Order: sequence, then C-alpha cells, then structure tokens
Amino acid sequence: MSEQLAEAFAVLPDYLGGHMRLSMAAIACAILISLPLGILAARRNWLAGPALGFAGTLQTIPGLALLALMVPVLGGAIGFAPAFVALTLYGILPILRNTIVGLQAVDPVVREAARGVGMTRQQALIEVELPLALPTIVAGIRTAVVWVVGAAVLATPVGASSLGNYIFAGLQTRNWTAVLFGCVVSALLAILLDQIVRNYEIAARQRNRMVAGLATLGGVILIGAALAPGWINAGSRQAGENVLVEAVGLEGRTVVVASKPFTEQYILVALMERVLEDEGAIVERRDGLGTAVIFDALANNEIDVSIDYSGTLWTNTLRREDMIGRYRMMAVINAFLLEQYGIYSPGSLGFENAYGFAMSREGAERLGVTSIADLAGQRVTIGADTVFFNRPEWTGTREAYGLQDATPRPMDSTFMYGAVRDGQVDVITAYTTDGRIPAYDLVILEDPRAILPPYDAMILLSPEAAADDAVAAALAPLVNAITPEMMREANRRVDLDGQTPEQAADWLWGEIGG
Repeated sequence: MSEQLAEAFAVLPDYLGGHMRLSMAAIACAILISLPLGILAARRNWLAGPALGFAGTLQTIPGLALLALMVPVLGGAIGFAPAFVALTLYGILPILRNTIVGLQAVDPVVREAARGVGMTRQQALIEVELPLALPTIVAGIRTAVVWVVGAAVLATPVGASSLGNYIFAGLQTRNWTAVLFGCVVSALLAILLDQIVRNYEIAARQRNRMVAGLATLGGVILIGAALAPGWINAGSRQAGENVLVEAVGLEGRTVVVASKPFTEQYILVALMERVLEDEGAIVERRDGLGTAVIFDALANNEIDVSIDYSGTLWTNTLRREDMIGRYRMMAVINAFLLEQYGIYSPGSLGFENAYGFAMSREGAERLGVTSIADLAGQRVTIGADTVFFNRPEWTGTREAYGLQDATPRPMDSTFMYGAVRDGQVDVITAYTTDGRIPAYDLVILEDPRAILPPYDAMILLSPEAAADDAVAAALAPLVNAITPEMMREANRRVDLDGQTPEQAADWLWGEIGG
C-alpha cells in the first residue's frame, strides 16, 4: 500500500464520520420539514405552487454558493451549522415535490370511500392516502439522499469535516490519490444509501415488512460502521484532554488552526500543528477555508490561529488601495486588527508570498516582455485564481498598465502554472514562493509602478488566543524564521516531488532548527 493511500485510510474515520453525521442530520431535518408542508400543500392548491417554487429556487443555487451564503446568514459561524442548514435546504425539494404529487395522485374515489365508511379526514390521511402515496414519497427521499450525500463534499470550505477534505486538499497539493480516494468513497456511500432507501421504496410498493426490516438493518449497520470509529477516536481524545485539563500552559488545551485552500497554507498549518503539539496542545485543523470565512471565524473565536498575508488584509479588510511601504503597512494592519477585532499578530513568518505576473521564459522572449508595462495594448490571455480578478490589485494593475485588451481567464491555482508553461495562457498571476516558478522556467515580470502590494505572511491570533501568552509563546520560534527560499523549496516538495504537506513541514522545521 502506498504511503499516500495509507494516510488516506488513516483519516477516513474522521472524514467519513463527519460526512455521515452531516448528511443524515440534513436528510432527517429535510424530511421533518417537507412531509408536513407537502401534506398541507397537497390539500391547499394555493400553497403548492409557492412552496414548490421556493424549494425549486433554492435548488437552482449552486451547492457551494449556498453553503458559503450560510456563513454570513448565521452570523459568521463555520463548521457543522452552515453546512447543515444549506444541505437541509438542498434536500427539501424532491421530498416536498413527491409528497405533493403522491397525495394528489390518490384517486378521489378512494378518498370518498374512506369518508363513506366513517373515517375523519385525519384518519383517511393516515390510514389510506399516505400508505398509497408512500412509494412516491420514498422515491423523493431517495433522490434527496443522493443529492445531499453528493453535495456534502462541498462542506469543506465552510469548515465542516467531510469526504470533501480529501478532494479539496488533494487538488491543491496535487495528491491525486487523495482526490480519487475521496471521490470513490463518497460515491460508494451514496450508492449504498441509495440502495437502502430503494429497498424501502420496494417495501412500500409491495407492502412487505420483511424487506423494510432488512433495509433498516442495513442502514443501521452502514451508519454505525461509518460513525463508530470517529466516536471511539473522539472519546479517546476527550479522555486524554480530561486527564491534562489541570495542567498549565498549552498542556491539554485545544487549539484550532485554519488554512486557506492552497499548498503553502497546508504546509504552514502542518508546521504550526507540530510546534503546538510539541508544547502539549491538542490541535484541531480546519483546512481549505476561504479568506473571508477564516477572518470572520478568527474574529468570532471559532478558530484560534491562522496565517494571512499583509496585502490581502490591506485590500480586503482595511479596504486600502494606497501603498505606504512594507513595514509601515504591517504596523498599520496590526494596530487596526487589534483595535477593531481584538486580533493580534505576534509577527511575520519572515517571507513574502506576493502576486507576480509570470510568463514562460520562451513566451517572454518571443514577445519582448520584461515588465508588466510591456503587456500594454497586447491581446494576451491572463490566467489567475478565481479571486484575483475581483480584487483591487487587478483593477489597479489593469488601469495603471493599460491591460484593457487582455483577456482574463479564471482558473484554479493548481492548474495555472502548467497552463502558462504549455502555452494555454500567456501570463499568470503566480504566487512568488511557488516552487513551480523555477521548475517550469517561468519569469516574474517587473512591476515598475509598484502597484502590487507586499504580501508578508503574518501569524494571526483570535481575541481569546491573544489573551493567553501561551499560544504566542509556542509559535514564537516561527517568527521571522522562514526565508522565501525555504518556503519555495517546501512548496516544491509538495507540488513537484509528491510529498505530503506534513513531510514538507517536517523538512521546514528541521531547516528552522526545531
């Protein structure tokens, strides 16, 4: 068994358990909402249209967008809550629709017969109409199960543990084993649950209690097998935490660290995890979160530690576009974060990971380009991560250097470097510490007008973590300890050599002198 596959199996209990808890809770809640609403709407035609219209509108929202939207709706909460609400909404439509259709399809003669033998409307509903509509209703639940289990892989960016952790992290670190493993396991889970619900559908059509009993047994076994290992691991961790809870410093204390969805962040979180665990902390990771999600969670004390970049904070949080110099900028950022949010930065890691416009050496020489200014008026295609073209840096660069004729091409950062190397795009907005820049023989274009701000990697602590010197003291060995060359090499080891972020973090810690 390969090392990557062994690592995938090692975290399977946590990821599968999180995926199952999230999916089952959302499906159960969707059923509790949809069945009563469907019964009510089936008897009131004026309600059926608006109810289905609302549920259908929710269904048209892309799953990832709906999940992300729940974070601000729930006051910046991350983790289980926003994912649960979004997936519940996602599961309502098929159950609601099939409940209405199933009940409205009951023959009016049957209803009249039920009333003729003295049944009340409620008795007729429970004893006649619902049993006849049950196969159709269960078919809707079956559809909802597949939709919800599939959509749950998208919960990773909002901080909920799921099988999507394999896919998002694997995509960014080029660990295709993890990507394939996550896809296969999530597909198998959806297929197994679909077959279990299918047996309920068959049992409802055939009025066969034995088939229903076997389906129930299968469901209990599958759900139990998915949840039990995670519960056992959680119990073991809790027992250890309880033993150490009276200790001082970080001994036995849970520290939550979060990362953005790209290689460098995964490495840095693994490095902080190692440093904090060396001090006795119990580290929980929230990998692959979006920039805004991380910042809001940090300000709300839902996570304790993260790494962000001065240029990102300057433009996104402070809403500043002026350039005042690298060190003054960090000082202004530190003061603003502490005063406005209670967030404290014990310092920079020592390197800058800036945006840099990069071209293949052959392409730059062919077009005679050495700086961004040389791109003015040229019909070049610029590839960038999906965020960049919505940032002030792009607006400022486009206006300052006359790039109105350039064609933006958003793409995942994983594929940018190969795209410019292979001539699929002319220019990319590379991250300057990425190891693929020298490996692919790319050149960074000069920025003579200094439009792009500096991007020093800064350690950020939540208000609660900042109130205790133990966390900052544990992370102190990382302050100004990582050079750009060291970070570039660590990134290269993951992106090109196939190492895991943990292995790259171990190498980095050795270089630091840990």
